[in-house]
Amino acid sequence: MAPVVHHRTVEIDGLNVFYREAGPSEAPVVLLLHGFPTSSHMFRNLIPALADRYHVIAPDHIGFGQSSMPALGEFPYTFDALADVTESFLAQVGVDKFAMYVQDYGAPIGWRLALRKPDRVTAVITQNGNAYEDGFVRAFWDGLFAYAEAQGPDTEPTVRGALTLDSTRWQYENGVADPSLVSPDTWTHDQALLDRPGNDEIQLQLFRDYPTNVDLYPKVHEYFRSSQVPLLAVWGQGDEIFGPDGARAFQRDLPEAEIHLLESGHFALESHLDAITGYIRGFLGRVLK
Repeated sequence: MAPVVHHRTVEIDGLNVFYREAGPSEAPVVLLLHGFPTSSHMFRNLIPALADRYHVIAPDHIGFGQSSMPALGEFPYTFDALADVTESFLAQVGVDKFAMYVQDYGAPIGWRLALRKPDRVTAVITQNGNAYEDGFVRAFWDGLFAYAEAQGPDTEPTVRGALTLDSTRWQYENGVADPSLVSPDTWTHDQALLDRPGNDEIQLQLFRDYPTNVDLYPKVHEYFRSSQVPLLAVWGQGDEIFGPDGARAFQRDLPEAEIHLLESGHFALESHLDAITGYIRGFLGRVLK
């Protein structure tokens, strides 16, 4: 019988944080942190695949999924603020140690959690979750960084293009060897949430804040070197957002990092769930004694 997945909500400072949870409460915790433009929905199949052995928890960030989406003036929508909510969420649900799976936006949120309290992170799984400038595919990122540096009519149209249905579908299909493995439910689900009134301004604010993540990289690298935290990178090597050099770069500071490049793209779970699950189970089985 497949493990039961619970769908819950807790209140953090007046905001509702939705999360998915499964697995034995006494088992080691695996925290799943999603990226843009999705939610914990991206982990809907991974959660039951791990929950026989681990206590799996996957929250939706504020402004994403089923969590609260306060207006721009009511919440700062910075990566620091998203990490603050995640930290409060972990305290409220009683999690003090965890392995974390980070993808896209989940990575800078996860790095902040690790920098604040390094000893609570037992292991890192990164699936196209960047920590090095090596991983940036310039054709995608140049426009975002130009907008972050100078907002205006010359730079905004490019980043607004990232909020369209065509772009959301592209994120799921780019680099995937067999796109027929990717369900259209993925991008239509995410787009419906992106299209909520006011969400475009929220996403633009996070785009403007993104350079703060790059500024944090030197501290993240020092954390890797000093902690030698066990790290597994399972990476869609066809990703045209975070390229495979981003995966290889982890071994610069973590020589024992385990790296696997897959014939997939940004959302590799959609086409390579079984392979990723196998790598995770083997990795955590070795490092979480």
